[in-house]
Amino acid sequence: MTGEQIRTYGGWRRSRGMGLLGLGPAQTATVLAAVTVLAMSGSLGLSVLAVTAGPCVLVVILLLARWDGVPLAAGIAQRVRWLAGTSRGSTRYQSGIAAAGEHAWQLPGVLAPTRLLAVPDPGGDYGIVHNERLGTMAVTVRCAATSTWLSDAATTASWVASWGGWLANLGYLPIVDHVAVTVDTAPDQGSRLAEHVGRRIVPNSPAAAQQVLRRLVQVSPAASADVETRVTIVFRPAASPAKPRDLQEAVDEISRTLPGLQDALGGCGLTVLGRATAEQLTTIVRGAFDPAIRGDLARLSQHDLARWMDWQTSGPVAAQEHLDRYEHDSGVSVSWAWHEAPRQAVHADVLARLLCPGPYMKRVTLLYRPLPAGEAARVAEAEVNAASFRQAYHRAQKRDETARDLADRERAQQTAREEATGAGVGLLSLFVTTTVLDADDLGRAVADVESRADVAKIRLRRQRAAQAAGFAATLPCGVCPPQLARHWPR
Repeated sequence: MTGEQIRTYGGWRRSRGMGLLGLGPAQTATVLAAVTVLAMSGSLGLSVLAVTAGPCVLVVILLLARWDGVPLAAGIAQRVRWLAGTSRGSTRYQSGIAAAGEHAWQLPGVLAPTRLLAVPDPGGDYGIVHNERLGTMAVTVRCAATSTWLSDAATTASWVASWGGWLANLGYLPIVDHVAVTVDTAPDQGSRLAEHVGRRIVPNSPAAAQQVLRRLVQVSPAASADVETRVTIVFRPAASPAKPRDLQEAVDEISRTLPGLQDALGGCGLTVLGRATAEQLTTIVRGAFDPAIRGDLARLSQHDLARWMDWQTSGPVAAQEHLDRYEHDSGVSVSWAWHEAPRQAVHADVLARLLCPGPYMKRVTLLYRPLPAGEAARVAEAEVNAASFRQAYHRAQKRDETARDLADRERAQQTAREEATGAGVGLLSLFVTTTVLDADDLGRAVADVESRADVAKIRLRRQRAAQAAGFAATLPCGVCPPQLARHWPR
C-alpha cells in the first residue's frame, strides 16, 4: 500500500426542468391546469364538478403515477403504438427474393434510410454510413483500448482528463452531431487460431511440440475472447459553417475534420488502428444480424467481402421484433438502455466489469451528444435555476428539502462551476445488446448482463417495444434513439 489517493469521478445527473414532483415543464402545466379546472368546477356547482372530475383526476393519475420510473401516460402511449405497429406488420421483416416490392433489398427498421459510401482518402479508404432521412453521416474509427488494470493511477487519470478534453472540444465543432463508443465482445470460437497455428506447424517437427500446440489451440477458446473497440463519429454537414451544397462537399468537409479528432484519441488510452472501410462496416452489420457466421466473415479477405457482400444484403434475411427481444437470422438479442447513472462517485474502471468479455456476445455503446459551447452555459444555468426553484417551492410549502433534491441541486451547481472553467456539457446515454445463438440461453445471457450492470453501479431498463432500435444503436450506423424519438414518424 502506498498511500496514493485514488481519484474518483461523478457529477452526472438527469436533466430536470422547472417542473414539480419529478415532472417536466409541460407535464407540470398540464397537472396544474387539471387541478385548476377541478377547483373552478367545484365553485360552479356539483353538476359541473361531476362532469369534469373524472377526466381531470384521470389526467393527474396518468401523469403522476409511475411504473418502474416511467409515467403511466408514457407507458400506455408506447403500448398503443406497439399494438398499432404489430397490427400493420411493422415488427416483421423479410428481405431478398422472398419479399416483394421496392423495399426487398434494404436494411430493417431504423436502418432502412441508410446507405454506405466508400470514400477514397490518401490516408486510407474508409466508409461513411449516410442516413438520408436525418441527413447524418457516420464514420467509424477502429481502436485498441489499453486496460486501466495495466496502468498506474496517474496514467489513468491523464487518460480520463484527455478524454474529457476531447469531448469538451466537440462543443466547438458544430458539424459533429454525436459520438458513440462501442465495445464489442464475443467468445472466441477458436477457428482463426486453429488455422493460424495449423499453417505454421512443420510436419517433421517433434511430436511432443506438435501435441502441446494442438492442446493449446483446443483450450484457448475457453480462456480468450474477441474484443473490438469502435469510436463512431456522427456528422451533420448541414450544421457546418461551410454549408456544403452537395454530398461531395459534405464528404470533403468531413475528411478535413476527421484527422484532428482521430489523432487526439491517442492521448485517451486508445491506439487508433485506422478508419473502418466500407467492407469492414458491412462485415460488422452482417455479423451482428447473423452471429453464426462471424468466424467465416473474419476469414474472408477484403476482396471477397467486396465481391460477395454489399450494404443492402448485410441485413437479416428475416427478423421479428417482440416486446422484449429481437429475433434475427441465427441469433436472438435483448437490448437495454441506461435508466439511472451511479449516484455516488466512482473509480475510472467502474465499467470494466460490464465491458469485459463474457460467455455471450455483447455490445455496449456509450452515446455522447455534445451541447454547443454557446448553449452549454445557458443550459447549465437553467438547471441551477430549476433546482433553486424547487428549493424555494419546498420552503414556501414549509417542507424540508428531500435528500435527493439536495444532492441534485449540488450536482447542478457543480456542473455550472465546471462549465465556467472550461468543461464541456453534453447528454449521455448507454445501450447494451446481448446476443445468443440458442433461445434457451437467453435467460442466462440476460442475467449475466444485469449482474454486470449492478457491479458497474448503473441501472438498466430493458427496451420494451423498442428492441430493434436498441439493437441498431449498438451498430456503427449512426443511430441515436433519442433523436429518433423526435424526428421519426409515428
